[in-house]
Amino acid sequence: MNAYQVVKDFEKAVADYTGSPYAVSVNSCSAAILLCCGYMKVGDVEIPRHTYPSVPCGIKNAGGSVRFRDEDWQKNGVYTLEPYNIIDSAKKLDKDMYVEGSLMCLSFHSKKMLKIGRGGMILTDGKDAYETLKWMRFDGRHECGLMSDNLAGIGHNCYMTPEQAARGLELFQFFKGGIDEPDEYPDLSQYEFYK
Repeated sequence: MNAYQVVKDFEKAVADYTGSPYAVSVNSCSAAILLCCGYMKVGDVEIPRHTYPSVPCGIKNAGGSVRFRDEDWQKNGVYTLEPYNIIDSAKKLDKDMYVEGSLMCLSFHSKKMLKIGRGGMILTDGKDAYETLKWMRFDGRHECGLMSDNLAGIGHNCYMTPEQAARGLELFQFFKGGIDEPDEYPDLSQYEFYK
């Protein structure tokens, strides 16, 4: 049996629950944001000034630039990386929540709704996005041995392990969904290195 089948099973369970046609698991929501920004080849991106620091880091590391806006997004649990249809949904995981045409990034951190300890996922309805993000998360290769694959492009080492996925499937049996409690995020607009 392929050890990564459990990862595919977890992706399918989350995709079915959220109403997304496809799901690509990764090792964190931060990695999900970085991969989505790289896939979209982002330029100038606007985000709330109060958010998690890895979001502007992912934008910058993907070659983009960051602008900040005032937005109280935590009551909804999501916000969009404008003008791109990348949605940071680290704080929300609900039934049929997928937004058509988006790349929606989820978190399974131990402080989030589905507490695996670490992990994330990208929801999409685009077949090309699904196929590309899969090899981007796996060092630029497909899910097979390095010596038996033609590399597809520049990737990152940020795939979800079978152990994380198995824990996710176990917890998902009892999952009720919802929005996390608000956090005290710093004002990231005060840091020059994000600009």
